[in-house]
Amino acid sequence: MKKKVLSALLAATMVAASLTGCNNVRSDGAVSKLTEEEAKKELKSLMTKVDVSTNSNPTLDIYAEDVSEADTLADIETFPITVTGNGEINIEIAAATELSAEAPDNWLNEVAQKFNSAGYDIDGRSVTVSVRKITSGEGVTYITAGGYQPEVFIPSNAAWGMMLDASGCKTETVADRIAGNTAGILIKKDVYDTFKEKYGDVTVGNVLTAANAGDIDFAYTNPYTSSTGLNVLCAMLASFDAADPLSDTATSALMEYQKTSPPVAYTTAVLRNQAAKGIINAMVMEKQAYSNTPELKNYIYTPVGIRHDHPVYTFEWTTDEEKAAARMFVEFCQSADMQKLATEKGFNQDDDYAAQDTGMSGSDYIAAQKVWKKNKNGGRPIVAVFVADISGSMDGQPINSLKQSLISSSTYISSDHHIGLVSYSDNVTINLPIAQFDSKQRAYFSGEVKNLSAGGGTATYDAVLTGMQMLEDYAETVPNAKLMLFVLTDGAQNTGYSLNRITDVVGGLKIPVYSIAYNYDNVKELETLSGINEAAQIKANSDDVVNQLRNLFNVNL
Repeated sequence: MKKKVLSALLAATMVAASLTGCNNVRSDGAVSKLTEEEAKKELKSLMTKVDVSTNSNPTLDIYAEDVSEADTLADIETFPITVTGNGEINIEIAAATELSAEAPDNWLNEVAQKFNSAGYDIDGRSVTVSVRKITSGEGVTYITAGGYQPEVFIPSNAAWGMMLDASGCKTETVADRIAGNTAGILIKKDVYDTFKEKYGDVTVGNVLTAANAGDIDFAYTNPYTSSTGLNVLCAMLASFDAADPLSDTATSALMEYQKTSPPVAYTTAVLRNQAAKGIINAMVMEKQAYSNTPELKNYIYTPVGIRHDHPVYTFEWTTDEEKAAARMFVEFCQSADMQKLATEKGFNQDDDYAAQDTGMSGSDYIAAQKVWKKNKNGGRPIVAVFVADISGSMDGQPINSLKQSLISSSTYISSDHHIGLVSYSDNVTINLPIAQFDSKQRAYFSGEVKNLSAGGGTATYDAVLTGMQMLEDYAETVPNAKLMLFVLTDGAQNTGYSLNRITDVVGGLKIPVYSIAYNYDNVKELETLSGINEAAQIKANSDDVVNQLRNLFNVNL
């Protein structure tokens, strides 16, 4: 009833790109001492002391095989079971993270534990539930592509159930609501009053108008995993064309908006960090999360889009006995005591809010995700370099995971983008110069990744400089390109330039550096490196890196 394949270590690297923008403020709060032109000159100067070799004859992998989405999914066990039932009849519930995580986002966990202790039975057979914590979007991905078959699915909103039906996984609705919630837009108080005076009510359309006028900096989350992100994306499309949210008019308007908007965030936590740094002053969030985030008390919340009432679904593969158990659990969830607990956890607010339904079907929601992925960069081409650590500590399982991940994750890279590959140990090698990622470049990429082998020291920042020089040189041939650098490493730099030596260059160039700390806990330097231009830094291990990268790719590439 579960499972799928590990595969994409590097996927995480790229997907991480989604999380940020580029400004000229270093992670220590200081503005880079160098202008962009000064940084370019300093980069060339520093590169004179970097030992770089270029592979003049890259390997073409003529045996490269297509990788399905199922093959790029980590094992379902990477999403933890937060409550374990042991009844004679036990149903597994795939539950949205605001219900199944740590307190205060643990209402369903507490309810499940109380239910399991209550002694329910069907014809004398004990009934319990197990809860798996998984985002609504990941739940849909695993159920439709990964062969995961929970008996019950509780996403944040009904859009995901409609998407399952449209994908051929037929659902049966047990309840339309077990914990009331809404999604909405937060606007900082000192901006809110000015906004209201100039634009009127807080609606998605008015927020986008204000953002396009430069009066507000608004950001939202990844619509492939985030229920709020999907909800607001569809509300955005509907604001562009209410009659047909997927029309050319709506799509073109989305592209125009994305040209100047802050990048879509991988998680709500990223939005909070961006807000704390003053990068944005408006964002999306659920009401329950907002209520439990005291650091956002200087923001005003306005609900938008469809409601997030946590509907409950069973499936064709759920047996009649299991469906009966599901109905029993839902009745328990809806009891007065459990609803009181839900209210204490921040749910059941805004009960008078009526959904602003766009009229979209399940297939429309799926199409909206694809429209967003195609247009999220505002039509700008992406030029990216992967920088892979092949030092001695990567030998064995780490380097093998790296290879598998890079090859698998490359399936998420559009052929419109331009990709290069660098590896490093004591020295730096340009394994694959940047080129458009057509089928031939993709085969070269696969061939060079398969040839990687580990050994030697860790010249991380020499490799970062090399990747940046490649990006700067190539950018001259691709006008208006969006430049990105991805660094995957399992340890600290121990040879070549130090981070302090290159900080002002990175800041002056304004190129975001997304870093993946692979099986590596001491990430302070990587956090600093990625923080220079507000890029993402994520920690990953061989169990979860596949999904980390896949989702980062969906956000950026």
